[in-house]
Amino acid sequence: MATAFPLALLLPPAGAPSDSARSLAFAREREPVSPVADKIHGVEPASLVERCQRGDAEAFRELFRAHQRDVARLAQRMLGRSTDLEDIVQEVFLQVHRSIRDFRHGARFSTWLYRVTVNVVLMHRRAAKSRPVFGELADHTPAVDPRGGSDEQLERQRRVHAFHRLLDRLSEKKRIVFVLHELEGLAPGEIAKIVGAPVLTVRTRLFYARRELLALLADEPSLAGVAQELSLEAAPADEGSPAKEPA
Repeated sequence: MATAFPLALLLPPAGAPSDSARSLAFAREREPVSPVADKIHGVEPASLVERCQRGDAEAFRELFRAHQRDVARLAQRMLGRSTDLEDIVQEVFLQVHRSIRDFRHGARFSTWLYRVTVNVVLMHRRAAKSRPVFGELADHTPAVDPRGGSDEQLERQRRVHAFHRLLDRLSEKKRIVFVLHELEGLAPGEIAKIVGAPVLTVRTRLFYARRELLALLADEPSLAGVAQELSLEAAPADEGSPAKEPA
């Protein structure tokens, strides 16, 4: 399996976590550079999950503290810089609270949490698309803030915004597998469990997601380094040559 291509070429440098009382400021401000393929913790103590399933409020607060940044990071990577990030994270943990009694201990908690997060984000995107738009549709891409940053940091911000604009042009299914594989560092087998699709389908979606992004990157000179790395990932020798593009 190919490794995730180094998106550190475009992501902003990691800094010290904010001391703000707003717990999601970290995810809204920046993504970590090393490692880029940062993921939800793979192992959760069974005793903690069992306590949550018994209705232990303190255990659930502990679970929330352990995973709130992971969930916020994944939601941000799927949505770009969303002003609704806090609401989405709260909705994820509301769903976790409602459904944790259904979690089977033979499964991986991280896979289950990924599935819940992905489903909440998809519901958010679909709801946003169904809202009526009055007048000309505004560009919701956040402007680069020139205050307090070095030229290098500002340039990285621009690359991040440019990359998210391109990523948003992929179909929903392709975007999900790309984010989960390339940014979260998950194997196709685990992604298949999260999205409820065969592993071959996941690999096919990933193949076409890479290929489409590579074509889009040709019009973004600032992302030339990413295009070079992605071209290696999109090689047919890696995932095979799918005969038919997925829906």
